[in-house]
Amino acid sequence: MMSGLEAGLAEASSPSWTQRVRAGRDLASFADVPEAGETLVGLLLDVEDTAVTRQTAEALARVGTVAAIRLIALAVAAADDNQADWLQTGVHDALVGPGDAPDIAAACGRLALDPEEAVRRGAADISAWADDIKRGTSRV
Repeated sequence: MMSGLEAGLAEASSPSWTQRVRAGRDLASFADVPEAGETLVGLLLDVEDTAVTRQTAEALARVGTVAAIRLIALAVAAADDNQADWLQTGVHDALVGPGDAPDIAAACGRLALDPEEAVRRGAADISAWADDIKRGTSRV
């Protein structure tokens, strides 16, 4: 029997967008595992379906750990404009959806000190999105 991590990693390469979405959701809780992290960044930057990007970003934002937000930040730094829009929408969905909103600002604050410039840049963008949502000025 496969573990949740193994199953998620297997589904991440599926040609089915619905299976890749499920992989993003399932792997989000493994954001601190290097192999899962690499796969999650790939799902965040999925070139075939924006639903994979959006729902993986939402799942990671709901986890809300520094490791999870770091993966979104890496994707934001590498994303084209369309992908960045869907990443922002996923973060927005996590912050305004049902349940307790994760403290993304705190994670971004910690990531502002990350040694990797791309992470710092992506975290600054995510922090700005979270601030816009708080102020009610989000464009999503």
